Amino acid sequence: MSSENGRGEGGAEGAPPEQLAFIRESVRKAKAPRAKPRTWRGAALAEELPVARVLVDKGVLHLDRYFDYAVPEELDAEAQPGVRVRVRFGAGRHRVRDGRREGGGLIDGFLVERRAESDYSGPLAALAQVVSPEPVLSEELLGLTRAVADRYAGSLADVLQLAVPPRSARAEKRPSPEPLSAPGVPDAGSWARYERGVAFLEALASGGAPRAVWTALPGADAWSDELARAVVATLASGRGALVVLPDGRAVARVDAALTSLLGEGRHAVLTAEAGPEKRYREWLAVRRGAVRAVVGTRAAMFAPVRDLGLVAIWDDGDDSHSEQHAPQPHAREVLLLRAAQDKCAFLLGGWSCTVEAAQLVQSGWAGPLVAAREQVRGAAPLVRTVGDGDLARDEAARAARLPSLAWQVVRDALRTGPVLVQVPRRGYVPRMACAQCRAPARCRHCAGPVEAQVAGALRCGWCGREEGAWHCPECGSFRLRAQVVGARRTAEELGRAFPAVPVRTSGREHVLDTVPGAPALVVSTPGAEPVAEGGYAAALLLDGWAMLGRPDLRAGEDALRRWIAASALVRPQGDGGTVVVVAEPTLRPVQALVRWDPVGHAVRELGERAELGFPPVSRMAAVTGPREAVAEFLEAVELPREAQVLGPVPLPVAAAGGPRRVGAPPGEHWDRALIRVPPGRGAALAAALKTAQAARMAKGGGEAVRVRIDPPDIG
Repeated sequence: MSSENGRGEGGAEGAPPEQLAFIRESVRKAKAPRAKPRTWRGAALAEELPVARVLVDKGVLHLDRYFDYAVPEELDAEAQPGVRVRVRFGAGRHRVRDGRREGGGLIDGFLVERRAESDYSGPLAALAQVVSPEPVLSEELLGLTRAVADRYAGSLADVLQLAVPPRSARAEKRPSPEPLSAPGVPDAGSWARYERGVAFLEALASGGAPRAVWTALPGADAWSDELARAVVATLASGRGALVVLPDGRAVARVDAALTSLLGEGRHAVLTAEAGPEKRYREWLAVRRGAVRAVVGTRAAMFAPVRDLGLVAIWDDGDDSHSEQHAPQPHAREVLLLRAAQDKCAFLLGGWSCTVEAAQLVQSGWAGPLVAAREQVRGAAPLVRTVGDGDLARDEAARAARLPSLAWQVVRDALRTGPVLVQVPRRGYVPRMACAQCRAPARCRHCAGPVEAQVAGALRCGWCGREEGAWHCPECGSFRLRAQVVGARRTAEELGRAFPAVPVRTSGREHVLDTVPGAPALVVSTPGAEPVAEGGYAAALLLDGWAMLGRPDLRAGEDALRRWIAASALVRPQGDGGTVVVVAEPTLRPVQALVRWDPVGHAVRELGERAELGFPPVSRMAAVTGPREAVAEFLEAVELPREAQVLGPVPLPVAAAGGPRRVGAPPGEHWDRALIRVPPGRGAALAAALKTAQAARMAKGGGEAVRVRIDPPDIG
């Protein structure tokens, strides 16, 4: 401790001259700069900034930090921040024995920074190789990926694997085209149908940063043109734009709309279907500034667009927007981070409205972009319902599963165009339920779902055991009914009922993009509905109770979103468009569909979530794994004071997600615990979970426990 007179505690007054000289020399040496870094082989180093700070490609939390390496003189010019490098990494990276460094193998990494000196005092390993002089990791992208890693309690290396596509040497050698000048400001087009649509477009064109939640009017093609005009308006201001869509079909529609407005060469398309070389070539064109507009699927959320002026996402409730690889970020949340980081405009659009979108509006962070009720009524089809009471009194429904109203609507609509039939499940094999009380039929051995095979036998969908003498444990009935009939079987039934009408199916194995406007029956699973030329004359939404009855917090929201997505492809009511939904008409999602009011439904759902303390009002994490591992993890983690632990509860291994641990016993039990914190404490929760998981991994036990922040499938 220093005293007020500047002398050390106890003082040096009265010390002999030799001691004073020793003290001065010690102080002088302590203030001297560190010596130039040295390597274990004594290789010649770069004259300036000889230390490279490297992020190694190791997606484990206890190694989620930077490591210092020496920059050899021969790599000085190429070893610039942002390039890919290869370094030696492993046991004994900094240990020297008998003049030689121990162990370590080559591993990929990114050079993050060049420094004059290292915090490590020992000899440094040298960079082994600069893989490519192309700088792919900018300072902005590094900041974004670090924010995403912290948001989802993941490692930076894992996020970078999602953000930076694999390298293609051939793509790097090809020069990107010269950037084109900014286009002119587009006209408003069909944005004029929305109350603030024209003002939103004008704000983008003038360099503003408006934030909006857009509820699009029904129609198969208008939304893609409107989204493209928002991109063009942003480009007209001299800035870049990024649009993230749920699938390749949606990307193709926006791509075609942008090409129609801008011509070729002004935007890039980033999808996995393009192949690694083409996708990397398009990504490089964006990074180099050759193009400033990007349209793509989930991975495009990290696209390095220069001077970003707009980020947009369509249909944020679609499962495809949730990344399946660690740390499983959602595209909507990543774009929200980008909007805050780059201070750019934000547009969240869809025919329906998620609870998260409603919260953005309710909090005042974004404004609503909606049409007047007269516009909605003029664009939407007529929606009619068939409930349980109607089915019980309907002879046709008891005999053939389809109510009389549906048969009549189909028969009338086939005179003028195609009819869409949406079923909740693909394939032929239906899952079964009690015919009397509708309780799901469960296997007596593993509680898995009982399914009917083509030959008529009953078999468990989880363990495969045959079920020969099933009876309902709830009411004692021995009669079964199809809980959900698949697309192929529905197509067969409709084909027999309308033998002169062609029947087409669209599902996971074979998804149709468009169908002609001629009379036909189109049987589709949710999300695979093709667009009909001129719109569908009618649509049947079957087995609605099965979609609403899922044990999921989002069951009602998701059912309404899928119904509206199918109904939006039907002609307006003024042109005879009709939708029949087979579900109880008093249920809230059904009423929202009849009124075509997805925003009202989302607002009411948000209010209930607030009362229950569920996301998005709160932040929540799911901890899943073997029972003993979950208990040990919850005991070790230092949660925020406000955190509330729900559970753990037993979870079937088949539902735990991902492969089981290597060597796990067949009877291993899995548990899941939910951890909830109030608003504003999400960052503290993520940090605590990340620290605990890193400590487990450092001990070799972290892989057994999976941590997911804000899981979309809370039951």
